[in-house]
Amino acid sequence: MRYCPGNRIKTLDTLKAALARRDVRDSAKAFRKWANHGAMLTAACAGTFVLAESGLLNQQRATTTWWLAPVFRERYPQVLLNESDMVVKSGNFVTAGAALGHMDLALWLIRGVSPELASFTAKYLIVDSRPSQTAYALTDHLIHSDPVVHHFERWARTRLARGFSLDSAAKAVGASKRTLTRRLQSVLGKSPMSYFQSLRVERAVHLLKTSKVSVEEIAAQVGYKDGGTLRLLLRRRLNLGVKEIRRTSRV
Repeated sequence: MRYCPGNRIKTLDTLKAALARRDVRDSAKAFRKWANHGAMLTAACAGTFVLAESGLLNQQRATTTWWLAPVFRERYPQVLLNESDMVVKSGNFVTAGAALGHMDLALWLIRGVSPELASFTAKYLIVDSRPSQTAYALTDHLIHSDPVVHHFERWARTRLARGFSLDSAAKAVGASKRTLTRRLQSVLGKSPMSYFQSLRVERAVHLLKTSKVSVEEIAAQVGYKDGGTLRLLLRRRLNLGVKEIRRTSRV
């Protein structure tokens, strides 16, 4: 098993400069050699870019740090990226998400040998299970660079309780349905409808944490017919229940 290190990346410019270095090119050659010998290759955070540079992730499922996902998707279009997951295994490759994703990756590897030992280690380190990055992603950081996506986001937030219409969305942002869909996919890796659902979840979580409004009332405010539907969606999207979300409330 081999691990691909990151490059202390803090900005997009430093990321692109780092990937152009000779040692990254040399690393790519080494990764291909190890892969040919059957080694498992792992990478987390910006290190996923180093692994992707080798071409070994092409047609493989992978994740990366959520805020660099648009750059990753543009640079490596053949990689099947899912930045919502914290850890993704595909073939002999395992990738993990942002910063402390290194911890999740290490626990994932330990769990493959002994689930009991992984649980024991996590308790010593005070690390909770975090299968998804979705709850941590700051969407505003991703959308600001694309005016079409930005306008769609502003439009969508005013319609959470009313429902989604791709025709209305395209008209509101002044773009064709095809262009709107393509821009959302390029920047966020989601369809307009999927992102609309994400905004509903985000709003519901905010209300759960900052108010004592009932789940039924919150469901109505974000466009769901009942609290049961909202509970199911939260569990599916965040792997968290209402009680778990409200436990972190400051109210």
